[in-house]
Amino acid sequence: MGKCVHSVDMSSMCKVFAKLKENAMKKRALAAFLFAKPGGMRCIFLLSLGLCLALPGSVWAGASQSLESLAENGGLIVTRNGVTIYEHNADSQFMPASVQKIGTALAAIKILGKEYRFSTRLYLSGDRDLYIRGLADPLLISEEVAQIVTVLRGRGISALRNIHVDDSGCQLENPTDGASNTLNPYDAQNSCLAVNFNTINLIKAADGSVRSGEEQTPALPLMRELAQGLPPGSHRINATATGNQSLRYVGELFAAMCKKQGITVSGTIIPGPVPEGLKPVYEHISSKTLDEVLTKLLKYSNNFTANQIFLAMGAKQYGWPATWDKGQRAMTAFYRNELGLSEKDIVVREGSGLSRQNRVTPRAMLAILEAFKPHAGLLPFENRCLRKSGTMTGVYGYAGYFAGERGLDSFVLLLNQPKNTRDQVLELLGALHEAKGRRKN
Repeated sequence: MGKCVHSVDMSSMCKVFAKLKENAMKKRALAAFLFAKPGGMRCIFLLSLGLCLALPGSVWAGASQSLESLAENGGLIVTRNGVTIYEHNADSQFMPASVQKIGTALAAIKILGKEYRFSTRLYLSGDRDLYIRGLADPLLISEEVAQIVTVLRGRGISALRNIHVDDSGCQLENPTDGASNTLNPYDAQNSCLAVNFNTINLIKAADGSVRSGEEQTPALPLMRELAQGLPPGSHRINATATGNQSLRYVGELFAAMCKKQGITVSGTIIPGPVPEGLKPVYEHISSKTLDEVLTKLLKYSNNFTANQIFLAMGAKQYGWPATWDKGQRAMTAFYRNELGLSEKDIVVREGSGLSRQNRVTPRAMLAILEAFKPHAGLLPFENRCLRKSGTMTGVYGYAGYFAGERGLDSFVLLLNQPKNTRDQVLELLGALHEAKGRRKN
């Protein structure tokens, strides 16, 4: 607020923004008053959204010209009261990066339902072998594993031989499209059976000793192996980068949790499917609903979580095992049947936005946002706007909502260019949005 947006003939706008800073302080004082009143939170929400910049109609043309210079290779749309008030390259396809997660969330709500809960099945053979079969739960974290072991202990299980880890619920012919083979957590591969987002949090001391970086997660042999070559300090790393240690990680975590709760494990960790005819001894239902999973997804933008949901949607529509193809078909059919979008509007290769083969037009993204309005509260509230960002090399975007007098007004900005100008573009889109309201009033 109050600083120059861009150096392209913007001196007059800077004077406007300085005045807006003074007005914004008055609005914040009003917000403090509303906070203390019944129903005031809703008023503050709408008021805060309204602080996204205002611009008088006298500089409308200048703002539009500046937007086109800032979006050298990009597409933009902003609406007011359900009407598009500005657009640029609205029917051209662009890579969306993580902005795509809004569409993934919308499809998941429709296909799976907001109360959907992921599950993991446990089997016990006659010779005390434990079998763990995953069904793409994105939040099978250490706390959930501890709950599972507590249930097993409560059912009288005090000793186990081998632990078998079964990821056959997913048949993934290729790695996650767009992911690289690095230690970075955002490159973690997907699997029907994975713990802690397929990432490991560890601390390496100066003397080379390694311990877990999380109180809830025991130290594991895998941590010591993956820490080799890392400098001293705290690290969160991708467990699938070196030979895909996903299933070993699951087995070691379950074994450590068993030991912690007094269940002995005398054998080894064995990857492989559950024997036919063996009945589950326990099916663990996640403590988190899909609604809660989506809230975290849209806040933290976890690629692994998005694609676990993507795979589950495909399995729900076309049956297990889950595959990338089934996820693509489920999403494509949803967009076609629910929103009337075709492949000239949107192309989906995976659910996170990580693939550089994903494409969407701003107009298609607008249709997604309009359908997402009942669930807009799932989006992060940042810089006085509800929005989701998307970032990759040469890809910068925002999509979300400003506040209008009749409710939420959608906006889309997708930039596929070397220079990241999305914050300046967002300021100007907000300014045009407010200017349109001032003209009307």
